[in-house]
Amino acid sequence: MSRKQKVIAVILLWLVTAGQASLAWAAGKLEPLPKDLEMQLALSALPPHLRDGATVYVLNPAKGFEVARKGTNGFHALVARTGDDAFRGTWPFTQYRDDILYPISFDATGAKEQMRVFFDAAEAQAKGIPPAELKKTIQEGFKNGKYKPPERMGVSYMLSPILRTYTDPEKHDDVQTINYPHVMYYAPDITNADIGGGELGGVGPFVIMPGHHGYMIHPRGKEETAAITQEYAKMLARLCEIKDLWCLPKK
Repeated sequence: MSRKQKVIAVILLWLVTAGQASLAWAAGKLEPLPKDLEMQLALSALPPHLRDGATVYVLNPAKGFEVARKGTNGFHALVARTGDDAFRGTWPFTQYRDDILYPISFDATGAKEQMRVFFDAAEAQAKGIPPAELKKTIQEGFKNGKYKPPERMGVSYMLSPILRTYTDPEKHDDVQTINYPHVMYYAPDITNADIGGGELGGVGPFVIMPGHHGYMIHPRGKEETAAITQEYAKMLARLCEIKDLWCLPKK
């Protein structure tokens, strides 16, 4: 093979590789977390007394969420890589991010209604549905009653020491990594004003995602947050090694 032919061969190989990478990005393909790490991160969303009996899901980037461990207590835990907050607001959802890290859990009521959005999003992303199309479809699902409000009062624990997602998805698509363990109570059609809530991300209760699928957020205190962070120090170190954006901000 001549020098010219070798150069052409290298260029063709590069084009094929780049094309495959581009297709993977367009389809929203993700690199999965190590299974043990993903399960640990998912379970970190729950309080200790609920972890052993919870159903745990892991993400198969080619299909969506799959059961990794069947539970017995009615609670469900997963790590979303595209959260329900991506479908809020009017800002354009133009790409599936690969840095979202959203450990969340649901009780039986939330698993029946709220969790469906996460599963539908993961499945659509795996199929290569464009982000803008998915956002439109999910929003229509909220409007036409496909996604119903919870049937009763309930709770979604988000006690993990790490969360990377949108900071104020009603307004924009800015993303941040935070150390913010909290508990969410289903609050359909309740506004922040209704509860005299504080500011978004503050220390007092406040409402997010107002509407049929809204939540009232109850942040944990400094001592509990510090204890949770210490408990999962090794897990946090592993995440930080995988991606710089998954390192907790230094205080």
